[in-house]
Amino acid sequence: MKTATLDIEKIRKDFPILSRKVNGQPLVYLDNAATSQTPKQVMDAIVDYYSRYNANIHRGVHTLSQEATDAYEQARIKIQKHFNAARAHEIIMTSGTTHGINLVARGFTGFLKQGDELWVSAMEHHSNIVPWQMLCERTGARLRVIPMNQNGELELASFREGLSDRTRLVFVNHVSNALGTVNPIEEIIDLAHGAGAAVLVDGAQAAPHIRADLQALDVDFYTVSAHKLCGPTGVGALYGKEAWLEKLPPYEGGGEMIEEVTFEKTTYAGLPHKFEAGTPNICGGIAFGAALDYLNAIGMEAISGYEAELLDYATAELLKIPGLKIYGQAARKTSVISFNLEGIHPYDIGTILDKLGIAVRTGHHCAQPVMDFYKIPGTVRASFSFYNTREEADRLVAAVEKARQMLS
Repeated sequence: MKTATLDIEKIRKDFPILSRKVNGQPLVYLDNAATSQTPKQVMDAIVDYYSRYNANIHRGVHTLSQEATDAYEQARIKIQKHFNAARAHEIIMTSGTTHGINLVARGFTGFLKQGDELWVSAMEHHSNIVPWQMLCERTGARLRVIPMNQNGELELASFREGLSDRTRLVFVNHVSNALGTVNPIEEIIDLAHGAGAAVLVDGAQAAPHIRADLQALDVDFYTVSAHKLCGPTGVGALYGKEAWLEKLPPYEGGGEMIEEVTFEKTTYAGLPHKFEAGTPNICGGIAFGAALDYLNAIGMEAISGYEAELLDYATAELLKIPGLKIYGQAARKTSVISFNLEGIHPYDIGTILDKLGIAVRTGHHCAQPVMDFYKIPGTVRASFSFYNTREEADRLVAAVEKARQMLS
């Protein structure tokens, strides 16, 4: 199938895993919100690193070390440019979004006191809840919640009214991993800054679909994971405004993050190395850069447009199934459909879909408060990427209908 902007058949050939079979059926991979698949171009970058210039970085004068350092730092620049950060040293290489959030949460420990207030949204992933609860336990700060409505949209009125001179930090995901909702982060950032608070945005679920402009957003911190962006697992990036990163203390101690060490005193390196103790995931960082190259060659706008068409089509077809309910029907969504069949546990549906070669996610999706809000144990989540097709959406619909008939 060829759309106006994307040649899907050509794209799918870049992903070897899409040609395999599962339980004797052609694979339909619809668990992209958990992790995306990896194209050959990124695999080639990994093989190239280990085949030609595997060496530690920043420390060696020999050729391999210099080549590895150059490639790693070029990847940092690619991340900076992709997200339009002002400076390359505002990009901290991490093991993923969770690492980035914890780095910031630990860093703010010394800045908070009893009675200060932090805000999170009602639809956060556990990784954007638990670190802040731990921060509150360490400091005596209070955690407050921006509520959501039945459509899976945040209700900002109570947030606006609740902001005060006690508000210090606001944490919100750009896109809900459980519902696909695109949150109004521009308005949240403006409101928070108006109250003198800093904002961290969890961009893990947004990054595959939306190219955030960090300078235009004026956000203080933004975190992403490479494995959501056709890159490898175990690597990600934290953006932080230079002024904030200068204020925060190092997250970990060790090699590379130091300027000078004696037994009496240690002075720390400048940005970004202050937050990058130890040998990093060198190959992962380089592959992250290769993944961004791949996505940008296709075009993020083209990807978003195609995925929106696929989401609309799959949603309309699924809603034809009797007893099917979709959770999260926000006006702005990315390509996630979270649903249940009346009277049937989502795990049972997911098991049958797997037997038919269709990979979806079932459960609470590390967003248990969202499921508690809807008073359900979990959902079936089908999440689409730019390499999925309408034919695969049709197979999903047929399989869900078959599951309904078998389990009703």
